[in-house]
Amino acid sequence: MTLADQAPTTTASDRLPAQSVRVLAVLLVGAFVVILNETALNVALSRIMTDLAIDERTAQWLTTGFMLTMAVVIPVTGWLMERFATRTVFTLAMSLFSVGTLIAALGWAFPSLLAGRLVQASGTAIMMPLLMTTVMELVPSGQRGRVMGTISLVISAAPAIGPTMSGVILQFLPWRFVFALVLPIALTILIIGLRRVPNLNEPVRVRLDALSVPLTALGFGGLVYGLSQVGSPNTAAMEIALGAGVVGLGLFIWRQLVLQRTDSALLDLRTFTHPIFATTIAVMAIAMAVLFGTIIALPLLLQQVLHAEPLYVGLLLLPGALLMGLLGPVVGRLYDRVGPRWLLVPGSVAVLASLGLFTQVSPLLPWWELLAAHMLLSLGLAFLFTPLFTIALGSLPPHLYGHGSAVVGTVQQVAGAAGTALFVTVMSTVAAAQPAGAAAELALATGARTAFLVVGALWLLAIVGVTFLRKPEDAPVGAPVH
Repeated sequence: MTLADQAPTTTASDRLPAQSVRVLAVLLVGAFVVILNETALNVALSRIMTDLAIDERTAQWLTTGFMLTMAVVIPVTGWLMERFATRTVFTLAMSLFSVGTLIAALGWAFPSLLAGRLVQASGTAIMMPLLMTTVMELVPSGQRGRVMGTISLVISAAPAIGPTMSGVILQFLPWRFVFALVLPIALTILIIGLRRVPNLNEPVRVRLDALSVPLTALGFGGLVYGLSQVGSPNTAAMEIALGAGVVGLGLFIWRQLVLQRTDSALLDLRTFTHPIFATTIAVMAIAMAVLFGTIIALPLLLQQVLHAEPLYVGLLLLPGALLMGLLGPVVGRLYDRVGPRWLLVPGSVAVLASLGLFTQVSPLLPWWELLAAHMLLSLGLAFLFTPLFTIALGSLPPHLYGHGSAVVGTVQQVAGAAGTALFVTVMSTVAAAQPAGAAAELALATGARTAFLVVGALWLLAIVGVTFLRKPEDAPVGAPVH
């Protein structure tokens, strides 16, 4: 019996077929490894700067370049998953990641290290949409919440564990081992996947539009780069990048609308004609902006306002991040039982309450209050992300799963960059406007309070959006396996 034979007869109370579980396990482990490596490098930047004799702005390209590549490649994944078989796409993703990891581990100079990071990012960008699309193909609607909860664990816990893992490695080994120790794991996953991952689709000879790809790079790449430069001294580069990004995005949308008439769009925007999907994406964008903005703001506050050591900062933020990850499967099971509203409304209120607590930040604030606020934020986001992922893709017809997954991934990158830019801009602008004699930590704390107030006001829009979301109607699952 094939997966296609088993999937439609599976009920919400039954377990997934063993073959489906094995496939999803391989993809989940692969996704965990590629996302883990995305954040692991942050802790090693100071070592890399010393070893390769580069300054901070140059080193920052190792993270900015990663984000740029993700933003450019993710929109192409919808086409990839239509044009090639599932196993081929998986092989491409893990091969790119493995090759990039090898290049980065060798890292004989900055250009080679940056090249390795860009190749890594290409594989990472393909992996997450592939995982989410496979879930929609294999898992009955009554069980998707539980499986999406596990995906939320991967998405949330892996970035949190990355810096901690990197810190342990750097305590005993050179920075290249941050990549070298991951490489055999990636290769093992690739070898297992070649045997275990089935072909869930019939490849269609969809033409890759030669104009859409550069417009993707200009639009999404320009926006992400421009947003990442907000608050930097180079305002001209920021303005040019944002302008080019807006123009490129407009041309990209126009081009996709034209191509949709012949079903040959690189990124099918008909996903947004489904109101539940469009609303969910809007809420998800705000949630991602809050998450990434907080991730960049809290370490800065802890170090510059409360004068905490880097190791202390990592330990203080780890409980909240792990809480968000570990709650993923629990929230997923609750979603299957009670639906999204009983999760989304309390979750959104918890996020608002946490932002209110963050507005109390000052040099005299006890550390445990920041810990409590961060854990409350993590709890709220845990109750949001699993239902949002499940509702977004579940509201689409099966032929749009790949394009929907690509939209979700692209929104994560752009919204994350926008959230970071919003926090940095408000915080630095308000801090700079304080009286000349004010202490630096007091000025920064004032800027941070204002930033959290602004984000709290933005979050009210997300709460309104949440009230319009509902569980999608059941859709057929299952696909032929080759």
